Amino acid sequence: MISASQVTLSYGKRVLFKDVNIKFTPGNCYGLIGANGAGKSTFLKILSGEVQPDKGEVSIGPRERIAVLRQDQFAFDEETVFNTVIMGHKRLYDVMVEREAIYAKPDFSEADGVRSAELEGEFAEMNGYEAESEAAVLLNGLGIPEELRHKRMKELEGGEKVRVLLAQALFGNPDVLLLDEPTNNLDLKSIAWLSEFLFRFPNTVIVVSHDRHFLNQVCTHTADIDFGRIQVYVGNYDFWYHASQLNLKQKQNENRKVAEKAAELKEFIQRFSSNASKAKQATSRKKLLEKLTLEDMPVSSRKYPHVMFKPERSCGDVILEVQGLAKELDGARVLDNFDLNVRKGDKIAFVGGNSLARTTLFRILAGELEPDGGSYRWGVTITPAYFPKEHGAYFENDLNLIQWLGQYAPPGEGETFSRGFLGRMLFSGDEATKKCSVLSGGEKVRCMLAKMMLSGANVLVLDEPTNHLDLESITALNDGLIAYPEVVLFASHDHEFVATVANRIIEITPGGVIDRVMAFDDYLESEDVNRERDELYHGHAELTL
Repeated sequence: MISASQVTLSYGKRVLFKDVNIKFTPGNCYGLIGANGAGKSTFLKILSGEVQPDKGEVSIGPRERIAVLRQDQFAFDEETVFNTVIMGHKRLYDVMVEREAIYAKPDFSEADGVRSAELEGEFAEMNGYEAESEAAVLLNGLGIPEELRHKRMKELEGGEKVRVLLAQALFGNPDVLLLDEPTNNLDLKSIAWLSEFLFRFPNTVIVVSHDRHFLNQVCTHTADIDFGRIQVYVGNYDFWYHASQLNLKQKQNENRKVAEKAAELKEFIQRFSSNASKAKQATSRKKLLEKLTLEDMPVSSRKYPHVMFKPERSCGDVILEVQGLAKELDGARVLDNFDLNVRKGDKIAFVGGNSLARTTLFRILAGELEPDGGSYRWGVTITPAYFPKEHGAYFENDLNLIQWLGQYAPPGEGETFSRGFLGRMLFSGDEATKKCSVLSGGEKVRCMLAKMMLSGANVLVLDEPTNHLDLESITALNDGLIAYPEVVLFASHDHEFVATVANRIIEITPGGVIDRVMAFDDYLESEDVNRERDELYHGHAELTL
């Protein structure tokens, strides 16, 4: 168990938390949610002891161990993958190192024998003899193959390091597990494995994630950071969303009824206060009016951008035809004889472990790359708009946001138009005059979406658009694409996003392409699809879903 008592933290005049009292109990998984900047990661750091609050304290049960998903990918560069995982249980690792050092001595003394016996007892108590097999199970579930396990961490790619650090946090059955964005850099297969692991985990889990499907799968409770406090709801993310919306509507309805009653009383008082026969009733109503109070409704930190794509015209019969497309990058074949025919109403999700193939395809279709072979043709009625995964180059300038968006505004529109449009994307007042060079990752994504909204396109091509967005912005984009009446080609690791937008699934594998007109959840569960995928991946080491 872990609890916070009277925890308060401020940065200057900004109060993140004020007198927070909360208890997290074993057997439960708590999804810690809130808008960007609400303090989710900071609260995890307070719980782990990395950040000290201005007031209050954090308590854990006696002899309980906290494990944290570390974000520093370079902290263990000189360690092997296996040792890095074991170091998640520091005491076990220290015992293991001392034990091996004693057994390596050429002159084993009587004192060494006594000490080794003590270490063996402690080692067994901490399930040390199962450590290697437990580490192997974790690494296998997270997609780290056996050949990497004795390499040094500095030899791994960034995404592989993140997976090893996640295995480190999960190792050794910690009493309290703190996870900040654990699904980052995981493919769908690894996310499913992690969901199952946490579902069976018997102790306390507190997790921050922007993946709504993941939160729905693993969370028994939702801890909502808003209004400078934390409120716990029993249930997963969807339950929290519906409960919080219902609670807000109830408060608004109660305030509306109070306001209507107050208006009715005021009208009576004004009409009859000078009427001698009604004076007593008017005085009585004045007393009633004084007792009526509107419930204080604090301003939420949650804000939803207004995302709506309006095509200037409908797509014609020919939308996109791709034949035999091929591309090689850095000596590796990324696309090989790829065919695609896009039809009216298609909302195609490109899935699978090969993100480079998807990004390469999108860049070719956007005209950023030339194919080595094959061809593609957009229909004459088609106006595509492209959201690239890497879009930093669009913001390498000294423009403020009003000037930046003005580049893409309709002819003749000025600052007032740009300010209005930026306001819809949560850049109001002085926010609209921020320089492009200081924007956060989420702010850049919102700007790119605004640019696409101004294009009037009837085909949208989006490569990982949910990266860097908070849950509110993801929800707004999700709803915007569901409502969009024309064609969408996109890639995303957000299960909920794919499942609610896509009506066609395409997976590019090393042995060919799987193309199905079906819902994403049906695609994942299809025995026919799984059999075809196994055949296409046979003999290849690349990750699947």
